[in-house]
Amino acid sequence: MANPGYGKRSAPGQLRRTAHDFTHLPPREASIAAYLDRLPDGADISVKTLAKHLPYGQCALRTALNRLQAAGHLRRGSEHVRGSGSARWVTRTWFSRTARDDVWWAAFTRGDVPEKEPEPEASRPRHPTRSRAFILLAALGRTAPALSLAYADCVALEPQVTEWFTRGATEPDILRALTAGLPTPVHSPAALVRSRLKSKLPPEPAPRPALRVLECGRCGAPGRPEALPGGTCGPCRGEPVRHRTALGPTEVRAHAAQARAAATRNPAPIHAGSGAVVKEEATP
Repeated sequence: MANPGYGKRSAPGQLRRTAHDFTHLPPREASIAAYLDRLPDGADISVKTLAKHLPYGQCALRTALNRLQAAGHLRRGSEHVRGSGSARWVTRTWFSRTARDDVWWAAFTRGDVPEKEPEPEASRPRHPTRSRAFILLAALGRTAPALSLAYADCVALEPQVTEWFTRGATEPDILRALTAGLPTPVHSPAALVRSRLKSKLPPEPAPRPALRVLECGRCGAPGRPEALPGGTCGPCRGEPVRHRTALGPTEVRAHAAQARAAATRNPAPIHAGSGAVVKEEATP
């Protein structure tokens, strides 16, 4: 395993594991991809560590990882650690059993893909289970006996409570909103709960974009996703490097004029011969 916070990171939304996940790859790359797929998140998948456990040298492994990257199974980059209270960035290596194209990886960099893997049909429970919203409503009478609800009321109000959870509310938040300052007596518990769930509904949380930067798999240079097709930058693909051209005479004169205008608006202080700064003050 790598140090805490580093190592392999599984990409979200992957399909279920099958025996044909990597048949489109050459044998060596397919075996390495299958090995990486079965490693837990946080495992050290650096070339040096993989060479200790696989029958390939570091050069061969480096080439194979670059091919996995080109095939859409791997991306390297860095990510800001949320909740750390600092500008801490850590190196990331994201692996996806399901091959992804450049458009998907660009959306992942922006945080525009679901973070949770879809639940396979076969693994879903056959019998329905009660949601957090239903359980909260059914137990509401324990906190406030005047708000004891019938089964039908819990079923009808369940979508409204679910919306509260979707907007980031917790169980204590909802209980506080429903039970604070109750009138005496409560003539219709269901109507009162429905009214409060609607009138006190919190606003939708502001989206928090993911802070991720992809890097070239060969030279490690950071870049925008559209500049790294297949996870490789232009120079590593053999494209000519574009250098910024020098400013022309007209642009130089324009910048000089702006600098002179700024200096005129903010004149420099007058220095006395002794080196002290003499400031002119207006006479009241």
